[in-house]
Amino acid sequence: MYEDNESLQKAWQSFHREIVKIKYAYNFKWCGIPILKIPQDIIALQEIIWKVRPDLIIETGVAHGGSCIFFASMLELLGRGEVIGVEIGLYPETRKTIFEHPLSKRITIIDGSSTDIKVINKIKELVKGKMVMVCLDSDHTHDHVLKELELYSPIVSIGSYLVVDDTGVEDLPEGTVSNRAWGKGNNPGTALAEFLKKNTNFIVDKTYTKLIITGSPGGYLRKVINYL
Repeated sequence: MYEDNESLQKAWQSFHREIVKIKYAYNFKWCGIPILKIPQDIIALQEIIWKVRPDLIIETGVAHGGSCIFFASMLELLGRGEVIGVEIGLYPETRKTIFEHPLSKRITIIDGSSTDIKVINKIKELVKGKMVMVCLDSDHTHDHVLKELELYSPIVSIGSYLVVDDTGVEDLPEGTVSNRAWGKGNNPGTALAEFLKKNTNFIVDKTYTKLIITGSPGGYLRKVINYL
């Protein structure tokens, strides 16, 4: 919607550089738990969930648990559904926080790497016959995200979404993201670009260019056909 507005895009890129430096996304909570997302992306996700009405939302990368609680709250409003959070190193205090929350009844945690074949096989058993949405927000290195895209894209239902978080890292100047294994040239954005070169089952839903302020530009993918 706004992708061709050059002045808005320039303003956002300047703003983006500054908010990353101050960890802006770390300032927000959902139902009392840190969610680590830019508010506009939270709004976009609730639009998608309300439209798609998934039976199952899979999130790789649980962090502090806020996103799992957010997804569970949306499913609670729908009156059905489950969240599966995949995390290789969930902190004991985070586990406690999640499972003491009133919405924990809709959450299952799978411990392990999101690309571990044992984890994938377990998820494949749980998704059968369900409308599935997937959000990728774990290790942000190119190779890891590309592997996640290859493993999780077949699980997404037709008409549902595969959301790739933090693709905007690629738009940041070299060195903006410090003390991380990922950065410019090695991030979710580069992995997504490579994935889309070979995969025609998904399209970038340009509805979400309306966000302007987003950590995941181009990261909202809608599945249009299934694998042969």
